[in-house]
Amino acid sequence: MADRKPKASLASPKPKRPSPREQQGALRVSYQGEPGANSHLAAREVYPDLEPMACATFEDALAAVKGGEARYAMIPIENSVAGRVADIHHLLPEAGLHIVGEHFLRVRHQLMALPDASLLTVKRALSHTQALGQCRNTLRKLGLKPIPEADTAGSARIVAEADNPELAAIATTLAAEIYGLNILMRDIEDEKHNTTRFVVLSAAPENTVAGNGAVITTFLFRVRNVPAALYKAMGGFATNGVNMTKLESYQLDARFVATMFYADIEGHPDDAAVARALEELSFFSTELKILGAYPASPYRAETSRLPD
Repeated sequence: MADRKPKASLASPKPKRPSPREQQGALRVSYQGEPGANSHLAAREVYPDLEPMACATFEDALAAVKGGEARYAMIPIENSVAGRVADIHHLLPEAGLHIVGEHFLRVRHQLMALPDASLLTVKRALSHTQALGQCRNTLRKLGLKPIPEADTAGSARIVAEADNPELAAIATTLAAEIYGLNILMRDIEDEKHNTTRFVVLSAAPENTVAGNGAVITTFLFRVRNVPAALYKAMGGFATNGVNMTKLESYQLDARFVATMFYADIEGHPDDAAVARALEELSFFSTELKILGAYPASPYRAETSRLPD
């Protein structure tokens, strides 16, 4: 008797079980900076149930998501006082990630020092260059010498470790809690509208559908090197009534004729008007890459109602 071949199983293959690393990564959100940084604060506000993961550089924070060590990356992209965050526009296209959300963080700078220090003992204030600049008036009034450091939270750690009552740091309330410092003055920033916009990145897109609330679409494009190319590329958004909330340019390598543009628009790529505008843009651009379509933050609607 010939051997019978076993019948093929009709059962669905068992799903692959995630590795311990992938399981741990699904519970993390990465950010650039030391514990207590504003990015840490933003990550905690948006994802209170996920473990914040501090990374030394923006590249490390993005790579953590790409490699499965974190589920999301919380990345600052622009500030209402200081402008865009350096290097981010260059990193996002190469990261291979998708923007799935945004968050606006009201930046509040606290002057902090050791528990036995006071405004009478401190003489120098450590912080990131931007934070020092955003508190220039207060530092001048107090007669404190600004000392630039790489990070706001890192400055708080340095003050805590130095054991010197002459040193103060400008950082977040979270940094004061983490490093055991006493807040000498609260909210010392010169501009009370100081706000940083963050984008949330994921390894896989999250299905934001058209027609289900306000949506922001972020994309990159490069126009052809011909006269009026940008003017013609933007025409489709005007004629189709698509509002562009952000448009920035940056150079590629050292070629000053190859300009890339970063843009945010209101609407979803599946919206008829947006689809027509993007199609027209493609006629005048050599590259067009959509980085993500994601729900607009409620902050946008709140600030649109404020008086000019």
